[in-house]
Amino acid sequence: MSDDVVLFDDIDTAGGQRFGVATLNAPASLNSLSVAMVRLLTPKLRAWAADKEIVGVLLQATGDKAFCAGGDLRQLYQTLLECGPERNEYAERFFGEEYELDYLIHTFPKPFLCWGQGIVMGGGIGLMAGASHRVVTEHSRLAMPEINIGLYPDVGGSWFLRRMPGRVGLFLALTAANLNASDAIFCGLADVLIPHERKQHVLDAIAAGTWMGDAQADRAALSNILADAANTEGAPEAPHSKVREHFDTINALMFGDDLHEIAARLRTLQSDDSWMQTASKTFSKGAPSSAALSFALWQRVHRMSLAEVFRLEYLASLGFCANKDFAEGIRALLIEKDRNPKWNPATLEEITPAFIEDHLRPRGDMAPELVGLT
Repeated sequence: MSDDVVLFDDIDTAGGQRFGVATLNAPASLNSLSVAMVRLLTPKLRAWAADKEIVGVLLQATGDKAFCAGGDLRQLYQTLLECGPERNEYAERFFGEEYELDYLIHTFPKPFLCWGQGIVMGGGIGLMAGASHRVVTEHSRLAMPEINIGLYPDVGGSWFLRRMPGRVGLFLALTAANLNASDAIFCGLADVLIPHERKQHVLDAIAAGTWMGDAQADRAALSNILADAANTEGAPEAPHSKVREHFDTINALMFGDDLHEIAARLRTLQSDDSWMQTASKTFSKGAPSSAALSFALWQRVHRMSLAEVFRLEYLASLGFCANKDFAEGIRALLIEKDRNPKWNPATLEEITPAFIEDHLRPRGDMAPELVGLT
């Protein structure tokens, strides 16, 4: 395992305490989240949570292009080919450890600042969503693109998509629609838009601050620092939010409890807006199994806790590993890059309740990392 895929440092503050700094450091892969990264981040975050000298954490990434473009799926792909429907121990660790890390961020006992510059997709949103303070910049582009690779929005996506305004979360799951900074804030995936050039101002303010060691007071102090950076005179105007503009249309498209009716409306959508047209086309080309499971999870998780959702997603993810579409989607999009996946089942109409239940049944024991989550 290469230790340099995550860099660790700290910021000394005026009061003598420190902010821990973790930097994803794989810019060639757009900082895609690997097992090696997870195995470095989780113990370090636990140590920082327990260290009284550490009053907060900053999670960032090397380079301006991407915070994290998603999970690193290449090694997982090889195991999908080798294991097929049989037990996949690599996948068990991959998802169990990733979800443990995501949950740790959601429940972190100190201020946790995530700087979501550039591309933030899939597993990157999983890292960002649970942070107490989530910054997007004028260059941020977010999406949950799993329908394109025969998966579903995991990493807690079933939980946070369900908590977005109206039925926006279901729309994002089915269409992989791209979000800008204003969209991300409207959807509840981010808290504040700060020009990327103001990042050093934020770091300097953290260093100059006197931190109390009290989580509530320190979160409020960090919020004030971010608000000050966001409200700088001459800051660029926030981008127009497509999600807000089309909110009523999205809710009408996603209305009801029949996925076939939703699919028909989405496929036949007529819009002058290229963003909405792309959403319709992406759904039409996406994996029917992804759409069906995303919808099934949407229906099931409404009253579940975050811990319960991660345990359900663990079952679902292993279910996708045991079926065919996930490997086929990775092949078509990331390996051979022909962008011509052959989905199986090929249509929503072919998907049965038994097919959905097979994706959500236990395959062996629950991941030990997730058993004790509360």
